[in-house]
Amino acid sequence: MAKRRRLHTEMHKTRISFILLGLLIAGVAVSAFGQTGGLKGKVRNTRGSGIPGATVTARQNGADVKSATANNKGEFILNGLDNGVYNLVFEANGYASGVLYNVEVRKNKVSDLGERLILSPDQGTLVIVKGSIFFKEGTSVTGAKVDLAEVNADGSLRKLGSTTTNISGEFTFRKQPGTAKLRVTASYKSATGSKEIEVSEPAIYRLAITLDLSQSDR
Repeated sequence: MAKRRRLHTEMHKTRISFILLGLLIAGVAVSAFGQTGGLKGKVRNTRGSGIPGATVTARQNGADVKSATANNKGEFILNGLDNGVYNLVFEANGYASGVLYNVEVRKNKVSDLGERLILSPDQGTLVIVKGSIFFKEGTSVTGAKVDLAEVNADGSLRKLGSTTTNISGEFTFRKQPGTAKLRVTASYKSATGSKEIEVSEPAIYRLAITLDLSQSDR
């Protein structure tokens, strides 16, 4: 009988030891978690639109510490970072990489970076249409309206964008790569002129349009 009591007592002590050990481990985990912080924000393009799938990486002393992927609105949360100062590297397909330097992380706090992470298009991955508009004399037309449209197989047009020429009579359009026939139409006062150009792979495509308008008639 006494042997059974001793065995029961030993088993009880063992269970208590395991419970205390579990509580100790849990306490250490909570304590460790309490020492970390995080960052959140939005990765966007120069037009203000969020960039889905953008990757944000916290880098410290030249080493990548942790990464997060933005949702379909370009928003991200990067948790579990130790106290300290990090550089944030953010990137996405079709864009040049960006870096936000000296971002401080504090324990028990998720700092909101807002919309400070802005990416510009990577010109090496885009079709870029550049051109110039001229008067009959060969001088540049400033402020001419320029429209870009894609010519469909049936001859119809799908408008892609509009802009105006700068002080040098130049304009620029950017679009995703892909084989297409594009029509550029320029208008100024009563004069209109257009040209078509075939594009495919990422590159800079150039053209010039001379309007049937004299500089003296502007």
